[in-house]
Amino acid sequence: MKDPVTGRYVEIQVRSRNYRVYYESAGQGVPLVCLHTAGADSRQFQEILRDRQLISRFQVIAFDLPFHGRSMPPEGWWLEPYRLTTDLYVEFIMAFLQAAEIERPLMMGCSMGGNITLELAYRYPEKFRGVISLEAAAATRGRFNDYLFHPQVNGGEMCATNVYGLMAPQSPEHLRRDVWWIYSQGAPGVYYGDIFFYSEDWDATDRVGNIDTNKCPVYLFTGEYDYSCSPEMSSRTAKRIPGAEFQVMREIGHFPMSENPALLMEYLWPVLDKFCNK
Repeated sequence: MKDPVTGRYVEIQVRSRNYRVYYESAGQGVPLVCLHTAGADSRQFQEILRDRQLISRFQVIAFDLPFHGRSMPPEGWWLEPYRLTTDLYVEFIMAFLQAAEIERPLMMGCSMGGNITLELAYRYPEKFRGVISLEAAAATRGRFNDYLFHPQVNGGEMCATNVYGLMAPQSPEHLRRDVWWIYSQGAPGVYYGDIFFYSEDWDATDRVGNIDTNKCPVYLFTGEYDYSCSPEMSSRTAKRIPGAEFQVMREIGHFPMSENPALLMEYLWPVLDKFCNK
């Protein structure tokens, strides 16, 4: 059977630096843009991109953030350490959407990608149909440590094994091992630089309450086995956002689209159905 996924690059410019950004897409209909987790890339959404029911109703798009996967860093990247911040992350996303000519998408991100969707909903509610925030909260402290980028530690094995325990034991082992595999391949310091955003720079507790869900609906889903962003953390965030909806996903951990995509889709379809004809 012919694979429905196609890949290509777009050129973006952020803060006077040029980047070639890789993305994959499949399907037609309402654009659904997917944001990967810290230190990983869009391969995390490979099963979502191949979900025949989903791509019959949505155009699913997943891109590699600069420095990740098949998106190269800019010229002169070696002159300064990679550190992702809230503002830079938003600028990357908005530049990509413009370059790829994607208008008013439904945004779905996981972990740090889920966190930043809340910022997008806050800053640019008119530019998005809505946001689906997986494993997200207004603040996610306690994950930043120097062993993630240490000269005496194998970074690939450390980062991969660090996240392996965040998944549910019920998730199929071969899919959990795929998550480990993707994480083992990140460039040195990239996961560390992402976790700087996720656990140090990111704190939207003072502004998520100002998200207008009448303009940009917000849906939060968190796996019961996630201890990086626990269901309690996501629930507290949802309660701060007037009109936001939250649900705990049973038998799922921190990487639902990768570790158990079929089960994730069972949770998502009641929300996705709301956007099929918008």
